[in-house]
Amino acid sequence: MTQQNGKKLAAEAAVELIENGMWVGLGTGSTVYYAIEAIGRRIAEGLKIQCVCTSRETEKLAGEHGIPFVDINRAETLDIAIDGADEVDDHFNLIKGGGGALFREKMVASLARRFVIVVDASKRVQTLGKFKLPIEVAAFGHEHTARRIAALGCKTYLRHKDSVVYQTDNHNYIYDCDFGAIQQPAALHEQLKSLLGVVETGLFCNMANDVFWSDGEQVGHLVSDMAPLP
Repeated sequence: MTQQNGKKLAAEAAVELIENGMWVGLGTGSTVYYAIEAIGRRIAEGLKIQCVCTSRETEKLAGEHGIPFVDINRAETLDIAIDGADEVDDHFNLIKGGGGALFREKMVASLARRFVIVVDASKRVQTLGKFKLPIEVAAFGHEHTARRIAALGCKTYLRHKDSVVYQTDNHNYIYDCDFGAIQQPAALHEQLKSLLGVVETGLFCNMANDVFWSDGEQVGHLVSDMAPLP
């Protein structure tokens, strides 16, 4: 219960950054659910915004809460994007993708002037890697891609859901990869992206501007040295 309350408090604090007329990116996952709830309440009170969603799941939730959204290609830039993370270190490096939407999440985050992460306190770590790194790969030849990934020093696990291979909204597969402690996340990301068949990695480096976190009682707000885009 404390973990869920932490997610809720962190998400609600982040939503306070949203102002009238903004274009807002909405992430995917259990923490973002609380942000969507809070945004829905503010819209009911008169807030006027336009949103871009990172998954069909988020589109469904947005619709249920009266939140307007458009196709990403209609948004030149976003004022803010709010998303969760599976791990975040003190240097604002993230592991994301537990919810299976990492490519779309990174695309939306790349358009945002301000990328805001919301997590419960358990997601803060000194070093990334306890959570297996999700890597989205093309379905065609995916086992060959997995072998290339494994050659970099990890164990790969093809993600399944309900006993069948999980497919992303982009019809790709995800391998959850155990690298152990990831000491150089940016370098590992570049190595992985150079491999044929890798669509995107769950390493988000030099992207987050803010992290809101909560232990279920207090809310903390960390601000990176990286200024939001003009």
